[in-house]
Amino acid sequence: MASRIRFFLFLVSVLCSAYQLHGQHEWTQWRGPNGDGHAPKGSYPIRWSEHQNVTWKTFLLPGKGHSSPVYQNGKIWLTIAVETPATENEKEARVKESKFPGAATLHYLSKVVFLAIQLDLATGDILNEVKIFEKKNPQAIHRLNSYASPSPVLHAGKLFVHFGTFGTACLDAVTGKILWKNQGAALQIHHENGPGSTPIVWKNLLIFHLDGTDKQSVVALDQKTGKLTWQTQRSGKLTENPQTKKAYATPIIAKTEKGPVLISTGADWVYGYDPLNGKELWQINYGILGFSNVAMPILYQDLFLISTGFMKGELHAYRLDGFNPPKLVWKLSKGAPKKPSPILVDELVYVINDGGILTVVQANDGSLVWRERLEGEYSASPTYAGGYLYFSNQSGKTTVIKPGNQLEIVEENQLRTGHMASFVTVPNGLIVRTNEALYRIGKKRP
Repeated sequence: MASRIRFFLFLVSVLCSAYQLHGQHEWTQWRGPNGDGHAPKGSYPIRWSEHQNVTWKTFLLPGKGHSSPVYQNGKIWLTIAVETPATENEKEARVKESKFPGAATLHYLSKVVFLAIQLDLATGDILNEVKIFEKKNPQAIHRLNSYASPSPVLHAGKLFVHFGTFGTACLDAVTGKILWKNQGAALQIHHENGPGSTPIVWKNLLIFHLDGTDKQSVVALDQKTGKLTWQTQRSGKLTENPQTKKAYATPIIAKTEKGPVLISTGADWVYGYDPLNGKELWQINYGILGFSNVAMPILYQDLFLISTGFMKGELHAYRLDGFNPPKLVWKLSKGAPKKPSPILVDELVYVINDGGILTVVQANDGSLVWRERLEGEYSASPTYAGGYLYFSNQSGKTTVIKPGNQLEIVEENQLRTGHMASFVTVPNGLIVRTNEALYRIGKKRP
């Protein structure tokens, strides 16, 4: 009897450990469990190619998307947009209607269908394909963007998908059943370059930015119903040029002794809001022209770090002071990123700008540690996993480095096509979304 009890207790322990491990390793939002690009503890591959260490490769539907996948309970979800190109006559007519000087360089469609795709983590098989929205003659977008750039979010058994002005929806994360949609007039803006801001979840809210050339606001929807809970218009004075009013960033929540603060970067200003009701707590001007923000802020002790975006980007570090306006502690004026987000490892901040300049500074005072160039153009945000940093360029090359006081390249890996999406980590592996396929990098399937 005693031996049976010991065996039973051993079995329960094993099952509980497996459950805890499974529950700990998930990637439910853009940039990982804490929104900072850090993977759960574990071992991850550092070497791969098109024919090496690829567990599986799944060609996606004939569509596009730069959104990063999310993963939980053995299932992957991602968003994609299936495009029907505009005819030359349609494009010519819409260029003539536009007041934007660069209208001829934009990407025009006659129709776009927005989908959510579910895949099996073990095999890469497509399990479900859910049509969310369809839009005829949608707004044109920048050639580097996609109609499915905001990443989805998994929370409490639900999948939240967001396509900017084209709509937001909630699905059952297991079945894919659509629970609600919101394409309300209050959420309509003109992106100019297409959607980009990824939502975050906080308590019972889904929070995201809507910073267009025409209107700029921060929005919170009720997670259960999709109805508008609050919407706060940006208050900072902007330039007259509509092209410098837009932004595509994702907010974060910081804890202070007074309560949580939603840190939100928009054109020319960084704002602090009460996430409960959207009340503006403070606003700080960058001191330079800053718009088309993409990078997500990061936190370090009582500091938060932001990128000011285009034209000449800077990295700013501010010290939080409850609900009072933060104070600028330091700034990086050379080599700051416009699209890739910064990442923090062992008191050092790593930032790679769009042109491949990798700059490392001390988190507390911004002092330069080193600066080197990596090959290529960069949009994806870096990932820290298993003691290594992963930087992927738009041509499909990933440089793996060891963090430290000098550049130490561990591996350089090349896939066939490039990508804009950031990495996702899974147990002993990586999920990489390229322009044509989804890869699971790791051990080959038997």
